Parts: sequence; C-alpha cells; structure tokens
Amino acid sequence: MEKKDAVRESIIAHALHLFNTKGFSQTSIQDIMEAASLPKGAIYRRFENKELIVLAAFERAGQILQEFFVRAVEQAPSTIDKLLAIAAIYQDAVHNPPIPGGCPLLNTAIESDGTFPELQKQAAQGFMGTIAFVQSIIEEGMEKKELRPDINSFSLASYLITSMEGAIMASRLTASNEHVLYNMEYTRTLLQSYSLPQE
Repeated sequence: MEKKDAVRESIIAHALHLFNTKGFSQTSIQDIMEAASLPKGAIYRRFENKELIVLAAFERAGQILQEFFVRAVEQAPSTIDKLLAIAAIYQDAVHNPPIPGGCPLLNTAIESDGTFPELQKQAAQGFMGTIAFVQSIIEEGMEKKELRPDINSFSLASYLITSMEGAIMASRLTASNEHVLYNMEYTRTLLQSYSLPQE
C-alpha cells in the first residue's frame, strides 16, 4: 500500500477550502502557502502549477461528498428516505454545508465554464456520477416495489439533483435556508406520488 504524502494532503485540504470559499481564480499559490504554512518549494515539488492543485482539490471534494451521500443513505430505511437524506445533506447550506463555501460541484461548474476545460470536464463527470448514484437508488426502489415501475429513473435522478443544486444556489445567494427547505418539502411530495403502498 502506497504511503500518503502528508504534505501533499495538507496542500489539497487547504487549497480545497480556499478554492471553495474564494474561487480558484482568486486564490494564488501564495495564499495556499500561507494557509498550509509551507514554502513555495514544498508545493512545486508536488504540483507543477496551480491548475493541477485545482484538479486534485476538486477530486478530493468529490470524495468527501460521496462519503456524505453514502453515510446518509446507509442510515435510511426506505428508498424515499434515502433520497430525502441526500437532499438533507445541504439543509443548512448557508451556515454548515458539508464543505465550507457551499457545493463544490456548483461552484466549480460556474467558475470553470469556458475558462478551464479540463476542470469543466471533471465537474461534468462528477455531476453525472452523482446522478448515477441517485438513479441506482431509484432503480433499487423500483425493484423492491417501493416505487412505481413506470418511472424514468434517469430523468427523476437528474431532476432531483438539479433542483437541489438550484436550491443550494438560491439559499447561498440570499443567506436563507428557506429555499433548500422548500425544495426538500416539494421533493418529498413528488416522491410520495411515485410510491407504491406497502403491505
């Protein structure tokens, strides 16, 4: 098993915080040096440029969010509960999101649009991976006869994730969690309309 480079991990962790709160375009190598208390050489021995740090930080953000999703789903008894648990991860999007600064997928999608093709591609893959994760939960619910069999699982998964991202954006923008909570309320109503009665 390959031993982790503790300095590299520290660079990624501090850079992720800075990128997700300030934006990668507004974050310099100097900012990362100061946040991680490292000399420039320690960073450049591990990353040739800031762009490679950005890509590594976004990958780490995806891993962190995936851990939140998996933990939320593991504790939920039914399909609808699992889907609502995913939405609830950002119920305090304003004050206590899983990663400070809001949703890294949303932030990256906006900042990388037309300016950083490699990051935009990575963000798109992360987005589609999130949809696939939710789609698998929906399809499991259909197989267990908890959800109607005529559901378009991809369409529903896409709707759930995109509406959640929009609610996160609105709540962060207005500094009010009400938009996330409204989305959770209507998501529950929608999912219940697809549910089958259980014996």
